[in-house]
Amino acid sequence: MNCPKLKNWLEERYDWEGMKRFAKRKLVPEHRYDLWYYTGGITLFLFILQFLTGMLLAFYYVPHIDFAHKSIIEIVTKQNLGWFFRSFHHWGSELCIAFLFIHLFGTLLLKSYRKPREFLWATGFILLGVSIFFGLSGYLLLWDERALAAVRVATGGAGNFPFIGGFIKAFLRGSIDVTGDTLTRFYAFHVAILPIITLLLVGLHLLLMQYHGMSVPLSLEKEKRREIPFFPNFFYKDLMVWLVVLGVLATLAVLLPPEIGAKADPLAPPPENVKPEWYFLFLLETLKLFPGAILGLNGETIAILMVSCAILFFFLIPFFDQRSARGEKSPLFTWIGVIYLLYFLTMTVVGYLS
Repeated sequence: MNCPKLKNWLEERYDWEGMKRFAKRKLVPEHRYDLWYYTGGITLFLFILQFLTGMLLAFYYVPHIDFAHKSIIEIVTKQNLGWFFRSFHHWGSELCIAFLFIHLFGTLLLKSYRKPREFLWATGFILLGVSIFFGLSGYLLLWDERALAAVRVATGGAGNFPFIGGFIKAFLRGSIDVTGDTLTRFYAFHVAILPIITLLLVGLHLLLMQYHGMSVPLSLEKEKRREIPFFPNFFYKDLMVWLVVLGVLATLAVLLPPEIGAKADPLAPPPENVKPEWYFLFLLETLKLFPGAILGLNGETIAILMVSCAILFFFLIPFFDQRSARGEKSPLFTWIGVIYLLYFLTMTVVGYLS
């Protein structure tokens, strides 16, 4: 079937011209902050790449305590381009979470969460949490000693949450300690549960974005500005940015392939200087600020409670910032956003260098 016949076949069944007219009617505002629009598209592109490379790796990965580590080594050493796709998947995860943070803080500082886009903020925030859990669950699938130690610390920290901490810890581990049951459970999260949740959230996020349109920063809302059609003008720019990101990702995958540590041994002591992934470092450094006991209470429990309250407040900012909802300037919430950003960056750098 040649191209004209294929086009006619599609047009007989679908309103192809109508869809093109609809795409051209969607407009994107141009202003000095419109660079932030591309961070959302980059994140979506990285999500797609993660799904594709993850499916390829799943063909050869064996989610069993005796064979998981060996299967990773065989993917890297025996499968054609296995080392590349494994490295590509690793760096894709790192960049995806990084751009999610960039997109989230950009949305926060530009007040793009304001009425009527509160649920856009909520779906994006939850997507960040799901992505971080993606990273944690995927990290354990290596089943090396560093992954085992890091997941022990992460799940153990969750166990210090008041009242429900024990349940969360047992639910995540599937056992008293991090064992083969934990590996099976995290594999199920990583390849089945989290992908389904992600697809639903991304679909809802895109639907809300389509309904509300692109947000304009509060400071520029009353200014005259040019608008360009989403298709093809903005879409082609998006594609060019995606090609640049693809090149950066492929370069990282080739030049900086991730290491594979020694196979995990649940009975062995943890290796020295174990650090979690970079997006957990701010939390680790925060816990270090608290002593072991405060007024007779567990210091780590108090720290986790305070961090949880701070994250909850962060999530609810669109509902608290009523001045932005009315189209007025809200310097208080601007400063709150700056403080959150500086704290996250500072603690991450301190954790990386310590």
